[in-house]
Order: sequence, then structure tokens, then C-alpha cells
Amino acid sequence: TSEAESLIKDGTANGGMAVKLENCILAVSNGVERVHIINGLHPHSLLKEVLTKRGIGTMIIKKNNDVYD
Repeated sequence: TSEAESLIKDGTANGGMAVKLENCILAVSNGVERVHIINGLHPHSLLKEVLTKRGIGTMIIKKNNDVYD
């Protein structure tokens, strides 16, 4: 979440992406373990993001020492 906050603060993420990141940060800070931002227009995008190591989107996790493979 700290990286997402930095991207919003320095203006790298703006407009719609800033809104997405702000809501991801809100969800994670309220107990959601992780949030994924993916392009739903690509075939099988959800499966590729969740079931592959590389994924195709952006995963937001709480800032702590947890490790996600």
C-alpha cells in the first residue's frame, strides 16, 4: 500500500487509476488481505491473475512483512 500511496501523492497515478488505488488501499486497510486490479477486457484475465505466479495485473497488499507467492 505504501507504493500505491506514493504513486498517488507524486501524481504518477491520477484520474481513474488514482481512484482505483485509493479504493484498494481502503479495502486493504479495512481487513481485505489483497486486492487485484486487472483489465477485464482480456480473455481469462481473472484466471491469469489469480492462478499464475506472474499474473497480468497489479496486486495491492497491506504494508507489513507478509510474503505472497
